[in-house]
This record gives sequence, C-alpha cells and structure tokens, in this order.
Amino acid sequence: MEIRPILSTLTRHKTAAALIVLEIALSCAIICNALFIVSQRMETLNLASGMDDDRLVEIALSGIGEQTDADARTAEDLAALRAVPGVERVAVTNQLPFQNGSWNTSLALSAEQEVPTLTATQYMVGEGTLATMGLTLVAGRDFNADEYMSSDVLSKVEDAEGLSSPIILSKPAADKLFPDGGAVGKTVYMANIPLTIVGVVDTLLRPNMMGGNRTFSMILPIRMNFSNGGRYLIRVSEPARRAEVLEQALAALDRNDPNRLVSRKQTYEEGRARYFANDRDMIGLLLIVSALLLLVTALGIVGLASFWVQQRTKQIGIRRALGATRGQILRYFQTENFLLAGIGIVLGMLLAYLLNQWLMGRYELPRLPLLYLPVGALALWLLGQAAVFGPARRAAAIPPAVATRSA
Repeated sequence: MEIRPILSTLTRHKTAAALIVLEIALSCAIICNALFIVSQRMETLNLASGMDDDRLVEIALSGIGEQTDADARTAEDLAALRAVPGVERVAVTNQLPFQNGSWNTSLALSAEQEVPTLTATQYMVGEGTLATMGLTLVAGRDFNADEYMSSDVLSKVEDAEGLSSPIILSKPAADKLFPDGGAVGKTVYMANIPLTIVGVVDTLLRPNMMGGNRTFSMILPIRMNFSNGGRYLIRVSEPARRAEVLEQALAALDRNDPNRLVSRKQTYEEGRARYFANDRDMIGLLLIVSALLLLVTALGIVGLASFWVQQRTKQIGIRRALGATRGQILRYFQTENFLLAGIGIVLGMLLAYLLNQWLMGRYELPRLPLLYLPVGALALWLLGQAAVFGPARRAAAIPPAVATRSA
C-alpha cells in the first residue's frame, strides 16, 4: 500500500493527528514506568524473609510500672508458652524482618578502620531462635549454650573494654565482608568490640530497607526480656493452628502476670501483610490507572477513526467505485493508525526514559530496563489496531453508490 497518500491525508488533519500521537506518547511513557514500578513492588512483596513465615506467631508485652526481675519473668513466660498445645518451639528476639524501625550497627574488618565495610541489622536472640525461625545454616554452627549473654551487656557497650562476642551473619553480609569466602572463624569489629563469626545463615532479611539494602544481617547471642525490647516468637506445629495457639499463648501469659499490656499479637504473616499494605495499594492504583489510560487511548483512537470515516465518506466511495476492495480500505485505515501509533510510540519511549530519570533522582527508583519499551510499544500497536478495526470495517462496508451520492 502507498504510504504517501496516507501522509498527505494526515497533513490535512494535523491537529487531530497530533492529539492522537500525543495521547499514545503519554500512554507509552506512563504505562512503561507504571508497569516497571508494579514489577518492582511485586518482587518486594514476594521477598523471602529466610524464615518459615507461615508457622510463626509473635507476641510483645510491656510491663506496667517497675519490673523487678524481667529476665526471670521472661524465663517463666517461655516455659509457659512451651506448654501450650500446638507449640513446637519458642524463642525471644528483639526484631523480625519486615517491620518499621530496626536496630543496626556498622561492621569493619579492623578496629582502626575509619569507614566501616557495611551496616547490618542486629538480631539479638535467646536460645533456640535459629530453629524457631527456621533459618538455614550454610556454614559454621549455631551458638553454644555458654555463649548466650544477658541483655545487661548492652549497658556496657560504651565501655567496651574486654567485651567480645560470637556472631552469625547472613550470607550476603559474610560475602560482602569476605568476598573470597571462609568467613567462619574470622573476626570483625563493631566499633572496637571484636566479634567472631561462628556461623552463616543463607537468608535473614533486615526489618526494613536501609541504605538500599535489605540483606545485611547479624545475629548476637544476647537474651532480651519482655520489658526491654524482646518479643516472643512462637513456632507452631501446623500453620492451621496459629490462631488457636495465639489465643492460648495469650491466656498463658496472662496467668503468669496479668499486670502487663500486650502491644503486639499476630501471626507473622499478618505483620508482614500490614508492613506491605502501602505497596499493595500502590500496585492496585497503578494497575487501575494503566487500565484507564489504555481505555481512554483506545476510545480516542475509535472516536478519531469514526470521525475520519464520516468525513471521508465520499473519498471512500470514489475509491470503491474505482475498484478498491473492502480489504484495501480496511488496510488503509489500519496502516494510517499504525503510522500514528509508531510516531507516538517513538516519542513515548523518549518520554518514558525522561520520566524514569526523574523518578530515579526523586524516589531512587532503579533504571527502567529496555525490555519494557518494546513490550509497551507492541501493546500500544496492538491496542491501536484493535481500536481502529471497527471504524475501518464500517468504512470498508460503505457501498460505492451511497458514498458517491453524499456531499
């Protein structure tokens, strides 16, 4: 088919053609970036914490008034929780992946190192926490019973003379500190406190994003208690029993000491879902906006094509009288739309890149992968062809005799 007559016709309808090109360009730019953001948020929603998420229940308490022996009361709580039917393991930790706020510290390869190698989140745990969480050791070992320390040690950190501790690292943190491997047995430093690496777990995400990183974690054998930031982590025997175990666990803790407030009581998956609530809302909003934008674009193409068919009735009739087939008329309008969409898509790709640059600078969004541009282009081309098909069929169906009688 000759392209020149189509271009000649479009030059006589510059405003309408420019509006469609601009609409397609804006749709391409916005949809490419919106779908990229959706894919990023979906990846975040599906991140593996490293734990057995579906078997964990967490409870956090706070005392009323002065607590006389919180360590002893915590030990009593743990014993009571272990006696609850359906409970497989119980442990105490100061934090969990996917929550707002976190405990963090810097790690270096020597006490004199001015700029630390990385910043890791600090998980402070009591006995049996690795097994309770369901973490996977890929090197080294769990802490020995005699390596656990009371949380009183935290008050001595500023005066670090003589302090030391074993630690377990997440694999990404170990690889960052020791790229050549063999982290187990090595010593790293938290300020001037030496920490000996005794184990490495495959994955244990930090509670939240920090410095663009979610994977650098360290575990310290420090027993927290219910009054200074420790929370009870319960591993159930079956995921279906989580609600039942949570109810009975709360009752057991109340029997131990009714003069305490429950500040957190939920399955771990409920806490994770709450943490990602904004991400899910953003995904839904962006998908709705993208769908509406595609709908508006399609309606714009249909409206313009229908208008042009009406305006060109006589021209179409003359072409039909001169021997043009219905298929040729149909291809004419589809080719015309293909050219308009092509111009709009090229402009839209440039706008998509510029929009992504702005988002990178403003919201630290990663660079838009080039794959999204041809995918977006193909989607808009197909949308354009589908939208113009109806008006093009109506144009092809105009009888030559009727067309030539119209003024």
